[in-house]
Amino acid sequence: MKEQTVIARGGVRADVFLSEATGLTRSAVKKLADGGAVTADGVPVKAGETLKEGACVRVCIPDPAPIAATPEDIPIEIVYEDDDIAVVNKPRGMTVHAGNGNSDGTLVNALLYRLKNLSGIGGALRPGIVHRIDKDTTGLLVVAKNDRAHLSLSSQIADKTAHRTYLALLEGVVKEDSGRIVTQIGRDPKDRLRQCVLPAGKGRRAESEFFVEKRFRANTLVRFVLGTGRTHQIRVHAKYMGHPVVGDKTYGYKKQRFALDGQLLHACRLELTHPSTGERMTFEAPLPDDFKRTLARLEEEE
Repeated sequence: MKEQTVIARGGVRADVFLSEATGLTRSAVKKLADGGAVTADGVPVKAGETLKEGACVRVCIPDPAPIAATPEDIPIEIVYEDDDIAVVNKPRGMTVHAGNGNSDGTLVNALLYRLKNLSGIGGALRPGIVHRIDKDTTGLLVVAKNDRAHLSLSSQIADKTAHRTYLALLEGVVKEDSGRIVTQIGRDPKDRLRQCVLPAGKGRRAESEFFVEKRFRANTLVRFVLGTGRTHQIRVHAKYMGHPVVGDKTYGYKKQRFALDGQLLHACRLELTHPSTGERMTFEAPLPDDFKRTLARLEEEE
């Protein structure tokens, strides 16, 4: 059980204020309030109740129920494997690891079935997972098969000695041949399921480099190299550029030209140093079929 205490802003509903102050959803606040877990100056309050200025509001948040991933026979493409690491080409539509309300069908479930060992640093929910890519993003990620490898790979990502390269098809024609985007990224205060660029001093530093690969009539194929790995980073930075990723239903255009099941963003290249041998290793994954078909269509229209 975790207790969180905040000083109320007057004239605001309890669920609205506590959602902003604690990061909980309004529905979660209501559930807690209905159970008597929210008090103002020691008196239980309801979610829709208006708070008094300066009231001491206390929220008792129960510990989350433990979630342990289980093996599932799900086909995955393992590009490389040895005693320390495995490199996987993740398909579109697959979540990397489970979370609340999503406990199966993930890459972790598939890894537990295919591999004998995975590192335990990430806990029972995320064994072996060193870094992630979004559910509807395709491509390469490296998995640690023991804790020593996990620590090495995590350090390489933090030190920027492991390089992750993506290809993205963007809306519109990008004028610059290359560039470097450095912003602060954090949770969107208007929609907690999204990320956004925030003012200086808020969020976390996010750095991306981009290089134009090919310009089409109304689209641009761009290569991104990550300097940091924030949630939805490339998708947020693409929107910040004014050129969101094609097929991105969260950050892109409401009206999409192509019938796609997700954004055309692909982790195409991964460079790292092997945790045991010290060998510099490079892995590449070809574009998925829907990405290739879209590019072919654009070529025909030129």
